[in-house]
Amino acid sequence: MKQFFPRVALMFGNIVTGLSILGPAGMLSELASGLHVGIRDAGLLVTYGAVVVCFGSPIMAWLTTRFDRRLLLGGTLAVVAAGQAASALAPNYSVVLILRLAMLVFAALYTPQAAATVALIAPERERPSAIAFVFLGWSLAVAAGLPLVTLLATHLDWRATFGVLAVIAAAGALLQFMALPAGVQGHPLSLQSFGAIARSRRIVLILLITLLQTSGQFTVFIYLAPLLNRLSGAGPGIAGGFFALYGVVGLTGNTLASAMVTRLGTQRTLALFMSSTFLGMILWSLGAGWLAVMAAGIFFWGLGFAAINSMQQARLAAAAPDLASVSIALNTSVLYVGQAVGSGIGGLLFAGGQLHAMGYVGVAFLASAWLPLALTWEPKAAFARFSGAP
Repeated sequence: MKQFFPRVALMFGNIVTGLSILGPAGMLSELASGLHVGIRDAGLLVTYGAVVVCFGSPIMAWLTTRFDRRLLLGGTLAVVAAGQAASALAPNYSVVLILRLAMLVFAALYTPQAAATVALIAPERERPSAIAFVFLGWSLAVAAGLPLVTLLATHLDWRATFGVLAVIAAAGALLQFMALPAGVQGHPLSLQSFGAIARSRRIVLILLITLLQTSGQFTVFIYLAPLLNRLSGAGPGIAGGFFALYGVVGLTGNTLASAMVTRLGTQRTLALFMSSTFLGMILWSLGAGWLAVMAAGIFFWGLGFAAINSMQQARLAAAAPDLASVSIALNTSVLYVGQAVGSGIGGLLFAGGQLHAMGYVGVAFLASAWLPLALTWEPKAAFARFSGAP
């Protein structure tokens, strides 16, 4: 129980962070209408935010390495709460965009430092499963959070939705202060830490997997609701259902990964869930316009999305434990680069009416991620874990 409550607090903080970054995806139409901009411009709230986060994550990790983790993570979510509340009162698109960018500079801290913090708290053998548990928050953000965002935005408005997100973030900040132990600090980092990572072929290739996987998925994901409407005539209710399906199976996949990783090892578990997401994106692309096939695609796609990142974080922590806080921060940074690349390409294709092409471009990105996985594969380590050998 001593370790359970800190893990729950860190996981809930990832729910808050996931909603702060992905929230606009659940209300693109309402934001576009209320702020008098197009769907692509509303989507750029995620794209531009991802650019800020990708630079902010490693820089803030370096600047805050000696901060008490409880103060750092609780304070981060308090800033997110203030940013969401201010967004609810914003008069126009430009102000919403500026507020989001300022808020996400701080939100960039949370996910990598939560993973690094649980790695400091948990016993070594439990670290991969503990990291996976903390990342469940992102699955829950999609499973419960995005359908809630869609529901609130449809029946109330985007301002009320931002207000609810502010309350959730404030609750998350309070939980960090209550549950996390005092005095936990990360390993001291210097600019040389980034150089050491840049010289590590293995770490660079692991980060490349994250970039390609995320770029492929976000070519479609950010525009999921308007795509469903354009391709099949589906309304907000069905879009909310698809978000919920994606998140629930993502939660299931991450839970399965947490249970399987000790026996199979991180790379076998990663390959399994990469295969699921790849299959799902293929089904989505081939079945675009047929709701049943698209739902099947979302099922397999969603099953892998959270587990992939959890295993990536665990692989980075194992590759260089003393550099884990910065390598995981860089993984989060690269993840947001992928979000920016994917949503940017998806936005251009959407604006150009190339709705079917969006899925196939995503599949191409996912297919290319198999090469760096093959280059980082360790057959002996995988066999030792699988066979139960020490």
